[in-house]
Formats: sequence, structure tokens, C-alpha cells
Amino acid sequence: MITRFLNFQTKTISSAAGILAASALLSKILGLLRDRLLAGNFGAGQEMDIYAAAFRVPDLVYNILIAGGIVVAFLPLFSEYFLKDKEEAWRMVSYILNIFLFLLILFSAVLFILAPWLIEFIVPGFDIQSKELTIALTRLMLLSPIFFGLSSIFSGILHYFNRFLVYSLAPIFYNLGIIFGILFLAPYHNWGIFGVGLGVVLGAFLHLVIQIIPALKCGFQYQWLFDFKYPAIKRIFTLMIPRTIAIAGQQINLIVITAIASTITTGSIAVFYYSNNIQHLPIGIIGISFATAAFPLLSKTWANGQKKEFLQSFSSSFRQILFLIIPAGALMFILRAYAIRIVYGWGKFGWWETQLTAACLGVFCLSIFATALIPLIARAFFAFQDTKTPTLISVISVILNVILSFAFVWLLQFDNLFSGFMKNILRLQGIESIAVVGLALAFSIAAIFQLILLLLFLYKKIGDFEIKKISFSFLKIISATLLMSGGVYSALYLIAPFLNTKTFFGIFFQAGFASIIGILIYITSAIFLKSQEAKALKSLILKRLQA
Repeated sequence: MITRFLNFQTKTISSAAGILAASALLSKILGLLRDRLLAGNFGAGQEMDIYAAAFRVPDLVYNILIAGGIVVAFLPLFSEYFLKDKEEAWRMVSYILNIFLFLLILFSAVLFILAPWLIEFIVPGFDIQSKELTIALTRLMLLSPIFFGLSSIFSGILHYFNRFLVYSLAPIFYNLGIIFGILFLAPYHNWGIFGVGLGVVLGAFLHLVIQIIPALKCGFQYQWLFDFKYPAIKRIFTLMIPRTIAIAGQQINLIVITAIASTITTGSIAVFYYSNNIQHLPIGIIGISFATAAFPLLSKTWANGQKKEFLQSFSSSFRQILFLIIPAGALMFILRAYAIRIVYGWGKFGWWETQLTAACLGVFCLSIFATALIPLIARAFFAFQDTKTPTLISVISVILNVILSFAFVWLLQFDNLFSGFMKNILRLQGIESIAVVGLALAFSIAAIFQLILLLLFLYKKIGDFEIKKISFSFLKIISATLLMSGGVYSALYLIAPFLNTKTFFGIFFQAGFASIIGILIYITSAIFLKSQEAKALKSLILKRLQA
């Protein structure tokens, strides 16, 4: 039974995306529970600022060597090797595993030593005591990218063999590790936020362990092979260097945002952290799930010279993401204050934190469709081993984001006209400093800009990717979303007199009732408008129910 579970294989992109979306939903629910526990125990104060800031250096390692290298370069290369020589493909895995383990340990050790200087740059607004705790927490959490690096290679194997079910459990175990840290390690001997850091390391270790056995079942056998001159190593570095530059730029962007936030007001880093995590809920469930599920097929079809199948798979995934993410973004925008109050509104998380976090979330929602589509488009480039184009576009977007971040924060701090305008729109009257909202606004504009550039260059690279179909679907989706939005607003006001909206359950049921009404209106409208995506979703659900 356990063996069958570990070796469950998906047959289509939709079924793979469905499994990933379901597991992502569970993982995100655990993530919300994690953040609720963090908010209740630490609020949006100095300890949470320290925790969020301490992630910057480990994230730098993770994104540059893992997300920027192994994840995007390994699967296309493994696909090519496996089609030619299965035995050599498994040898290649051992070479990559050993070399990247060495590099991750080396890189983490260097950053461990340099941590004091890096933290001084990342959080210039912190006092000495806060900086010291940030340094200690950073050094502890530098263990996590080592585990994640190994885990990502096993993930690539599971992706190739369509073992998405067990792969999807990894982030769930990661969140469970952090929750364990909050509940049991943080209170132990008053470890506090340091105990949460131990939970992060535990979660990363579990993320690795859960994927090892299924990878072995796929045929992998570990060998001690270590040679920087091995042909695949040179190729993987060639593929990852441009992407690494892009990811490094994104990480510098986050470091700059953190540095700016550390100089605004206490809690600004935490507010950005909380709102950014909420906006990633639909992005992770929808955008990342479809991009991850589509990537193996895109890699295989392009490697086999099947351009028509490649374009069809890309277009279908693009439209399915649009069908789900646009109404999700609209729903989140309408219910942003309810979401923040439900998830974070308890313990040390006060009213001004709720207002500012909801405002940032609302601004993030403006670009949520772009942020969800970018991973799929980037993987289309990666599938035909072009990492340079998305890298260049990413770097340009990062530069734009940094410039806009400085500009908007300055305007919100010193321009009373612009600050008053934003306070009126976002209903933030009475809050002295809303400068952190400028960081979210800069992020949203840069994300939309990045999406537009990616689409233009993709068209130049491969020609028409069924743009007409995508346009027709988009118009139907927008029409159904507008009807849904009207229904959600109406439902909120209709149910309000029957509930005590000053309590958690009152807010929860009001938002839940409005969401259900909105979803029903959206699905009904989409079916009435004869949306192909609605038909595909209905067909997939019926097949699952009959299975």
C-alpha cells in the first residue's frame, strides 16, 4: 500500500496540476496556520522583523544555487540523457548530487563567516541587540539550503517520472517542521524566535527525507562520483549561470526591500512578510502547480522536436492558470481585510498591523495574475534551454522594482498629497506612516512589466502560441469575474445583519458565505459563456469522482 502510494504516477498535466494544487492548498493552509501562530506569538514587532530579515541570506543560497540552478537546469538535461542512455543518466545524477552538495556546504560556510557584515547591510535600521540575534538566526538557518539543495535533485527525478503525489508532500512536511518549532521549541527555555529557526531547519530536513525513497524506486542508485570536468556539469553550469544572475538580482531586490523596510517603522518588515505570504497562497496553488506540472512535458516535447505539442501544452496551461487566478485575485482583493483578520488577527497582532497588512495585500492583488503566469512562461524558455532571455528580463524588472521602491517610499513619507491620496484609497486614515505600502506597489508594477516583456520575447522566439484562443478565454474569464465580484459584494452586505462581525466566527462565516456565492456565480457564468477551461475542469472533476 505504501509502495503504491509512493510510486503513484500521473498521466496528464491537468491531473498532475490537480494533485499539486491540492497538496499546495494543504501546504498553504499549514502555512497560514504557521503565520497565524507567528502573528499571535510575536505580532508584527521586532522579533518578527528579525525572523523575516534572517531569511534573506539562506534564501540567497537557496535561490542562487538551487532555484536558480539545479531546478531549472537539471530536468531538461536529465530528460535528454535518459532518452539516450538510462545508465549514464543515473550516473549523471550522482555527479550532480555530489558536486552541488560540496558547493552548498562551501557557500553556506563562507556566508556563515560573513554573516555579521551581511546583516549590517541588510538591516541598517536595527539596533545592536537585534542585529546580533539576526546574525545568530541567519547562521542557524544556513543549514536549510543544504537540505533543500539535495531535495531539489530528487524532486527533478520525481518530476520526470510524474511522481507528483509524493513530491507534493515535501512542502507540507516543511511547514509541519516550522509549526513544531513554534509550538514546542520556541517556548523551550525561552528560545523564542530562535526556536522557530530550529523548526525551519527541521522542516528542510523533512523536505529532503520524504523524497529519497521514491527516487530510489524510480531507479536511482547513489554512486560516489566527483569530477568537475564531467560533461553534464559543464552544461548545467552553462544553463544555470544566466538564471543565477536573474535570481541573484531578485534576491538583491528582496534585500534592498528589507533594508528599506528596516528604516521605516518597527514592524514594516513583518507587514511586508505577512502580506506577501498571503498573496502567494493562490500563486502557489495555481501558478506554481501548473508550471511545475507542465515543465516535464514541455521539456520532453521540445527535446523530441514536437513543437506543435509544445505550443498546445503551453497554451492550455496558460489558459487554465488565467481561468483560476483572475477570479482568485479578485476574490482576495475584495476580502483582503477579512483574510488578514481571520489569519493574523489575534494575540499580539493589533489593529494597525491588520490595516497595513490588508492594504499591502490589496496592492499585491493588482499583479497576482502576472506573478502566477511568470513561472510557466519562464519554464517554457527553460524547456528549450534558453535561460538568458528570462534572466535579462528578470534583471530589468528587478532594477525597476528597486527604483520604484525608493521612489514610492519617499513619496509616502514626504509627499503629503500622494500619501493622503493612498490613505484615502486604502482606508488608512489615522495611521501615521504607510510607507511600507510603497514596497508592495513597486512589486506589483514590476511584476506586470516582467510579464509583458516575457510574452513579447516568447512570441519572438516561438511565434504564435495560440494567442487568439488565449484572448477569447481571457474575455470570458473577465466577464465571469465581474459578475462574481458583484455577487461577493452583495453577499457580504446581505449576511452581515445576521452575524456578529466583531468576532472571529462572525468574520469567518461572512467571508466564507460570500466566497461560496462568488465561486458559484463564477463557475455558472463561465459555463454559460461556454468557457473551454470550465468544461475541462468539469470533465476532470467528474473523472475523479467516477474513479
